[in-house]
Amino acid sequence: MSKEDFNILPLHKKIHMLYTEGTFVVGIRYYTHKVNLYLLEDEYIEVFYNHKLDKIDKIDFLDHQHTRMKFYLDQIQLSV
Repeated sequence: MSKEDFNILPLHKKIHMLYTEGTFVVGIRYYTHKVNLYLLEDEYIEVFYNHKLDKIDKIDFLDHQHTRMKFYLDQIQLSV
């Protein structure tokens, strides 16, 4: 599935696809969110969970240029 096709899926279908076809890699704390990183096919995808609101705020492809990368790289070796 292309990034474009994944991006247009409704949130509940993204969630289902990640949990059934993706592989959980690591979870980090990032400000008010717990961010779970998944590997789906050959792409890393972040799931932003807001504890206070008990909901997923966003699911998006990993931005390898974002400062959040340092949190992942401290814990695991990503192929970027």
